[in-house]
Amino acid sequence: MTQSIKHSFLLIIFPFLLFGQAEEVIAPDYIKTVVFSGKTPESQLPIIKLGDRIVLTFDALNGNEDDFYYKIEHFDFDWKPSNLSKAEYMVGYDNNRIRHYENSFNTFQIYSHYNLTIPNERTRGLIKSGNYMLQIFDDYDELVFSRKFMIYENQADVGVIVRRSRDVKYYDEKHTIDLAISSSSILFNNPVETVKTLIVQNNNLNTAISNLKPQYTLGNELIYKYTSESSFWAGNEYLNFENKDIRGANVSIQFIELEDLYNNFLFTDIVRANRPYTFNPDINGNFVITALDTERPWIEADYVWMHFSLLAEESIMNKNIYVYGNFNNYELTEANKMHYNDARGVYEAQLLLKQGFYSYKYVLTDENNKLQEGAISGNFHQTDNNYKVLVYYRDLGARYDRLIGIGEANSINIAN
Repeated sequence: MTQSIKHSFLLIIFPFLLFGQAEEVIAPDYIKTVVFSGKTPESQLPIIKLGDRIVLTFDALNGNEDDFYYKIEHFDFDWKPSNLSKAEYMVGYDNNRIRHYENSFNTFQIYSHYNLTIPNERTRGLIKSGNYMLQIFDDYDELVFSRKFMIYENQADVGVIVRRSRDVKYYDEKHTIDLAISSSSILFNNPVETVKTLIVQNNNLNTAISNLKPQYTLGNELIYKYTSESSFWAGNEYLNFENKDIRGANVSIQFIELEDLYNNFLFTDIVRANRPYTFNPDINGNFVITALDTERPWIEADYVWMHFSLLAEESIMNKNIYVYGNFNNYELTEANKMHYNDARGVYEAQLLLKQGFYSYKYVLTDENNKLQEGAISGNFHQTDNNYKVLVYYRDLGARYDRLIGIGEANSINIAN
């Protein structure tokens, strides 16, 4: 076998080994409203118990009734391929066509709505805990998009406490997460090497804190009480809008126009970083599809051009600003990037979104393309955030990282 043939073979069989950690592939423009959930329908980061189901739904807006296929891969804690074969983590087989889809009904925008549930008659179960990637392919076996999910065993108790920052400098702006991990079935030998943690704020893997080491051990209990390493910027409550009735006034919508599709124009938002905190109940970046006077919103809700505008201040001029939330998987792309309108003195963006209730915020990236999530919204310790802690374990000689427990807390019950 020549060197070039060998190289091509490796590219096909071991792409993740060659290119490092696996990353989610962003969906193309014609794929919209990707909803990936576990036991709780509104969750956009499925972290499910071993044996539970996951559901992926999405819309294809090209009107072609395309065929899509799915594959499932197992990964270690660091998102490198695990040493397990598919037969070891899967009962049944993947690389199947998604068979359940429906076409839109009575909408201006034509689309096909796809629904994939696992387990199903072909992929009958996933039997190992850990990190997984669900990949969606087209008829040409080209990867269309992918999403991460996790499966856990209930083998560890994970205590989570949200506190105000221990660093006085950020006392009013950051949350610190304290952890206590214990297990009645696993003896944590050499936990610095065998136990790994992941702390996730508001289901956003992009800002997660990874692999903190236990500071203390009390018997078989691992204690984490860091000053800065487990701290998150607290952010601010998300903004929101609702357009379940695209023909009438709804929450945060200033006026409506009808062209080929409906256009909903939101009231212009302002920079909140230097203003007092105001409590505003939100759903932490999530979204819910809903439409008035419909029995099947998944195919009867229409698509609308949503127009966002942000009043420019000197502090954000000449920066890259994005509209951001779970509706676009917290991605920073040209599709949700804002552009400055000189005539109005505002940043503007228009996004094609399905009718529903959405929470969103504005974020910017600096000259080094580093995310500054609170630069526009501000950071306030009073902010209501959700925190999840995932605990992984690999015993000496084991072949993969087990996800042995999950803990959850909310900063509404913050401790000083």
